[in-house]
Amino acid sequence: HDAGHTGVPNNQLAKENPVIAARYKNKSIAEQRSVDIAWELFSAPCYSNLRACLFGSQEEEVRFRQLIVNGVMATDIFDKELSGLRKDRWTKAFGSDPKEAGTDVADADADALASNRKAAIVIEHIIQASDVSHTMQHWHVYSKWNERLFHEMFSAYCQGRSDKDPTKGWYEGELWFFDNYVIPLAHKLKECGIFGVSSDEYLNYAMANRREWEKKGKY
Repeated sequence: HDAGHTGVPNNQLAKENPVIAARYKNKSIAEQRSVDIAWELFSAPCYSNLRACLFGSQEEEVRFRQLIVNGVMATDIFDKELSGLRKDRWTKAFGSDPKEAGTDVADADADALASNRKAAIVIEHIIQASDVSHTMQHWHVYSKWNERLFHEMFSAYCQGRSDKDPTKGWYEGELWFFDNYVIPLAHKLKECGIFGVSSDEYLNYAMANRREWEKKGKY
């Protein structure tokens, strides 16, 4: 995730490198590029033993790569189409009926399908949480990495690599991010139960940081 990140968002990356943008059809450019960079490294001869431990067949390797791609693509939170697909999968995986309604497959197959769907969507949400993990930790951790992100974006703006001045709307933007992404994500982590009691800690930190930012973030 974020391998080879250039310090600018996808829309600016497309302007700076139209060849790369065309290669990925102007969709999740940085995310797709990071997968390719990381996969090329992972495929090097020096990691042959690691690959042999992870999968014992071509089918398992293909499945592993699919999970990697799905996970990294989940970090492109501004792609509305991808976001909508993830919401649909979450509803199917953790809705009132974990099996697809109206399915005509055998019960064993339906159970396997439901289990695999849950696993895939949980992985997607774990990497999303990892991507913004500073927001669900202590205030000092959050403020440290939030400040570094601001400097990265401000540097890109000063260099003429970005049209967006982060000094305008940063305070309001962080509040929006907590309300519309971080806190709902923390609720989902708690709902799926994958982290046990730690999920309460992530949610509590996210809400506490939101309150703290509302009081201190403007000054």
